[in-house]
Amino acid sequence: MSETLPTLCRDCAHSFEDRPDSERCPKCGSVRLLSHPELNSLHIAHIDCDSFFATVEKRDNPELKDKPVAVGGRHRGVVAAACYIARIYGVRSAMPMMRALKLCPDLVIVPPSKDKYGRVGREVRNLMFETTPLVEPLSIDEAFLDLSGTEALHGGSPARTLVRLIKRIETEIGITASIGLSYNKSLAKLASDLDKPRGFAILGRDEAVDYLADKPVKMIFGVGAAMEKKLASDGIATIGQLRPFEKTDLMRAYGAIGARLYHFCRGEDERKVTPESETKSISNEVTLDENLHSFTDLKDALYPICQKISGRMKKAQLAGRTVTLKVKTTGFRNITRSRQLPKPSQSAEDLFDCSIDLLEPLCDGRSYRLIGTGFSMLEDVNQLTPDAPDLFELAEKQKDQRSAKAIEEIRQKYGGNAIVKGRLL
Repeated sequence: MSETLPTLCRDCAHSFEDRPDSERCPKCGSVRLLSHPELNSLHIAHIDCDSFFATVEKRDNPELKDKPVAVGGRHRGVVAAACYIARIYGVRSAMPMMRALKLCPDLVIVPPSKDKYGRVGREVRNLMFETTPLVEPLSIDEAFLDLSGTEALHGGSPARTLVRLIKRIETEIGITASIGLSYNKSLAKLASDLDKPRGFAILGRDEAVDYLADKPVKMIFGVGAAMEKKLASDGIATIGQLRPFEKTDLMRAYGAIGARLYHFCRGEDERKVTPESETKSISNEVTLDENLHSFTDLKDALYPICQKISGRMKKAQLAGRTVTLKVKTTGFRNITRSRQLPKPSQSAEDLFDCSIDLLEPLCDGRSYRLIGTGFSMLEDVNQLTPDAPDLFELAEKQKDQRSAKAIEEIRQKYGGNAIVKGRLL
């Protein structure tokens, strides 16, 4: 007979102590059973939607169900998401689409629909907040959850509540997600990658240190290629090889990240799950259909981006103090330039004027494949204290505000292209 362990059915959420000899749930007959000594005592989770963009596209187009699918730009873009069928061929996120097509000639490329993904992401987020108020989003499709103290509310352990949550995501929203459950954020995030798709993996206190011992140091958040190479030159290739060192030694050798190395190799992470923070920036970027190098061409590509961002700013009732321009060279080097505005703005014209000032010095003969811009240092427009304008400025400002409001109302009713600036024609 199997060892007696707390066990949970991942299909019906039935929990029991004695794992059956048949390896099936005694209530629903499912073989998707999860057993672990710490199953009922862990409460920090990381939920990650499975190949989110691609899964949403397959949900909305059943004809794509059994096909390899990638979301992204067809010719010059990169893969934003690849379904699990496409991954069998080696297609991965951030891969140039041309390479993805060479690996998988039958790849179906779907252009991204950011508005749709945002809407689905919010639906998932709402279900998370119905489960616990302690939700810390990491991106549109993943978040940390702290379910401590929810046992009485939901009538079961955090693990059981998570199974029910994932079931709701599948049935009510039509996509799948995977769970990592542990006693801290670092290990929960690590666990969520161990069993995908539709996975549920656990890393408990009694096993974490031994589990980490032979894993590569690049698994530690913040250890990139340069740090990995530096550690390797010092004879450190695995996480376990960090444990003999004192914290002060690691910080002396590697700076601030030395503290993270010290704690991570011991399975320690004191960070709390912090509920959703305020929006810090609103930006947008596009991969250009062809490489551009002239100021005029890049400027023309920039204005529609500014108009879109302005619409988002007005909808969110935010104004930004800082403008940041981003371009990417044909050699895939990212370049950013920032400038602070005299006063917070949500205007497409202000954003455009500042962005082209930042852009012009970069038009030095180099060609670019991507351009974007955005506002940061955001403030609630309702909390801003206006300057005291003279009567002429006040009249002009009121006129501009009325025009902007009318244009925005028409766009919301008839679509973003109902009214366009002459420069876009």
